[in-house]
Amino acid sequence: MTKDKKHEIYGELVAKFADSPNFYIMDASGMTVAQTNAFRRMCFEKGIEYKVVKNSLIKKALQTLKGDYSSFDKTVLKGFSGIMFSPTSGNLPAKLVMEFHKKNEKLKKPLLKGASIDSDIFIGNDQLETLSTLKGKNELIGDIIGLLQSPAKNVVSALQSGGGKIAGVLKTLSERPE
Repeated sequence: MTKDKKHEIYGELVAKFADSPNFYIMDASGMTVAQTNAFRRMCFEKGIEYKVVKNSLIKKALQTLKGDYSSFDKTVLKGFSGIMFSPTSGNLPAKLVMEFHKKNEKLKKPLLKGASIDSDIFIGNDQLETLSTLKGKNELIGDIIGLLQSPAKNVVSALQSGGGKIAGVLKTLSERPE
């Protein structure tokens, strides 16, 4: 790879890391071309970008970010590395990988080497289940709106049901012969 090409890839990585607060570093070594293409297709369908990049370029690009990614140096940035960028949801790549594992039960690749979700660092494939259950920003906003609406709904329904009971009692009393 020429210096110009490395510099171009480095620039793209820096821009991707700046634009995407959520990224996963995966190990897809040992996958066949067909399996890799199927994985890439799934990523494309879900709006996730998947790139295979040299570890040295990833390390340099991570140094431009605000957080401390030095823990990636010893464990994550070894061997084959592919990066999944998810600009909208932190849990979508984890769900996609788990779905890919279910479709290909014998194949336990790709493995999660490390992830960063809004500058929080997760290391190791055992974190995949945890990452898949994280709620995204839109899900949390929906939960908060639901919680805020719940007391108002209870008050309105109580008033409506109570008003019907009072009207029934008054109607019964007015129709009652004296």
